[in-house]
Amino acid sequence: MDERWKHVLRQRIREIGRRYEEAKHAYWEGREEVEGERDRSGAPRYDLPTDEDGNARLVCRRYAERRPVPVDRQGRPACFEPDHPDCEGCREDIQDGTVETYDDHL
Repeated sequence: MDERWKHVLRQRIREIGRRYEEAKHAYWEGREEVEGERDRSGAPRYDLPTDEDGNARLVCRRYAERRPVPVDRQGRPACFEPDHPDCEGCREDIQDGTVETYDDHL
């Protein structure tokens, strides 16, 4: 009976360990998700002027127009098209801090 008790005890300890790891994993996933929601916009990260909705006030290189757009954490505006030279240049300028912006108050 002693061996059986040790076996049951080991199974329970393993089960508790698995549940602990699952809970820890779920906690970190949830925390990353919440932080991602809170810091969804990349505009503050790249010190870009924003409108009241949190959209960056950029001057589009491709169409030469003022455009309020969300910017992701990688510095890509919502209108970004991969492999387009103007869009790639805009993304690089955002990351370098040299992108052309505008201010509605002027």
